[in-house]
Amino acid sequence: MNKKFNEMGLSRKMLTAIEKMGFSEPTPIQSSAIPAILEGKDMIGQAHTGTGKTATFGIPMLELLDYSSRNVQALVLCPTRELAVQVTREISTLGANREKLSAVTVYGGQPIERQIRALKKGVQIVVGTPGRLMDHMRRGTLKLDNVKYVVLDEADEMLNMGFLEDIEYILSQINADRQTVMFSATMPRPIVTLARKFQKEPELIRVVERVLTVPTIEQYYLEVKEVNKANVLSRLLEYYNLELSLVFCNTKKKVDELVVQLQGMGYSADGLHGDMNQSLRDRVMRSFRNGSIKILVATDVAARGIDVDNIEAVFNYDIPEDEEYYVHRIGRTGRAGKTGMAFSFAYGRSLYRLREIQRYTKIKVNPLNIPTLKDIKARKAEAFLDEINKILEQGNLGDYIPAVESLITRGYTSMEIAAALIKMHVSQNNLQEEPETSRDRKMVKLFINAGKKHNVRARDLLGAITGETGIPGDRIGAIKLLDKHSYVEVDYKYAELVIESLNRCRIKGNRVSVQRVN
Repeated sequence: MNKKFNEMGLSRKMLTAIEKMGFSEPTPIQSSAIPAILEGKDMIGQAHTGTGKTATFGIPMLELLDYSSRNVQALVLCPTRELAVQVTREISTLGANREKLSAVTVYGGQPIERQIRALKKGVQIVVGTPGRLMDHMRRGTLKLDNVKYVVLDEADEMLNMGFLEDIEYILSQINADRQTVMFSATMPRPIVTLARKFQKEPELIRVVERVLTVPTIEQYYLEVKEVNKANVLSRLLEYYNLELSLVFCNTKKKVDELVVQLQGMGYSADGLHGDMNQSLRDRVMRSFRNGSIKILVATDVAARGIDVDNIEAVFNYDIPEDEEYYVHRIGRTGRAGKTGMAFSFAYGRSLYRLREIQRYTKIKVNPLNIPTLKDIKARKAEAFLDEINKILEQGNLGDYIPAVESLITRGYTSMEIAAALIKMHVSQNNLQEEPETSRDRKMVKLFINAGKKHNVRARDLLGAITGETGIPGDRIGAIKLLDKHSYVEVDYKYAELVIESLNRCRIKGNRVSVQRVN
């Protein structure tokens, strides 16, 4: 065990748990914050995701609990269900050798009755999202009289999501002599105001290194116009033969649109954002973890708490507005000692944003050319030849030689047969034609008499168009949803097909009328 953990005065049980989790030495935030929290001080910790924050507040929390009591003594607030579950899992692992430890996660989207039953049994730690915590407080199923330790995890994100009033209400219902610990990647003014209102002389511990050390992640950027992004994403997926990828968009609408485009190209893809109900988000995450979904498209907030070790590549489909988000995003790959790749799509103004991010993080993101169809075919052929070479070395090909001989008797040479097999293999992809510029592609705007008041969303329109016509998703342009109607841009080559097809179908149960906009 590293002597730095020993010097913190931790119990033998905790030191054993830390050793089992493979912590060789404390991270900078852990070295500074754990002793302060153990002393009972209120604290604000400013540190990035992935710096060991959960263990930073989890270790002292477990040391300070009274295990003879089944009352709620510690409360952890998280912005998302995914992060809450991850926090509970890590705390439970740290406390695995404490038989009387009981921790429960509460969040919206899960049946509240199940959570009520767990709370009635008696728990020492409750981890949850603000909305569901308030539900339990109002029902009287969550008693906070004995809470002595409160953690706000990713406080800036909770404020960004509009939880300020909920947080203030929850904190106002807890004994004033509690210890309050807050973690935040950034320090906007509302965080400072919240600290002044609810903390007692908090100690500020800032471990925000602008030098991003990611030796296992190769970082690239490609100059790509908006109209070509989906096609370029497809090129990279095929060229690098990626199995599991995470794609970040800045808006929920973009997530929905891109998912439909990728599905239209034949990819196993799904989306994750805040407008989805919890059961659907759970299903999507399960499918991504078990590999049945290969591409997950998400917003930054929805992706909080994603803990999947074998993500091969992260795509910044949109350049993030906040420099910290870039750090959070690319940190989802290159985990557990594996290598990873990060690709950023930028053009014009967003290219300047990427340069600002590079200056802020003091890292270099290398330019990359878009792979051509020829490049991809050559790479696939090379990989196929490697597979063939392995099979040839293994031998035992007697059962297949007659089939080759029959082709030779028809006049084909062995060279032609081999070339045909390679061609057949490399042709099995989802690639579109070479990217077009916006000037090359003529778009037609269509009017559809269905909008928000008809419960129609952008993904519903995209799904109806691609499903009814079979046209590629990248041939659909901007979608504008209004209350009673919508506008959709489509490639002029497919305009009449879209009009004819949609005029015969229903969208979310609504019979629609579609016509060109002059």
